[in-house]
Amino acid sequence: MATITKFEDLDCWQSARVLARKVYKFSQSGKISRDGDTRSQFRRAALSIMNNIAEGFGRFSDKEKKRFLEIANSSSNEIGSMLYLLEDIEYLPINEITALREQNRITQAQVLALIKYLK
Repeated sequence: MATITKFEDLDCWQSARVLARKVYKFSQSGKISRDGDTRSQFRRAALSIMNNIAEGFGRFSDKEKKRFLEIANSSSNEIGSMLYLLEDIEYLPINEITALREQNRITQAQVLALIKYLK
């Protein structure tokens, strides 16, 4: 594995950035845009993934790095759970739900791979 010197080089952070951008974009209009609490929680969960990956990168021990990656993974699970609700209550079109699920799946797989590598 190549030496990574900054969090921006991590594939999982790059994927989390794409996920966060999509979450923000898709929550700007439609029913979700009028539900401030749900929109805020959805955005905060996406942002948590990205930021916890970055914060973990700055830690010096692998144990601490893994802890922040595990938090990022948990936030990814939160996104996954929220997507079911957003689908059920028709807050987002199904094509946006599908795109977000796929991006979340990619991001989570990369986070879990990095956790496994650090073990």
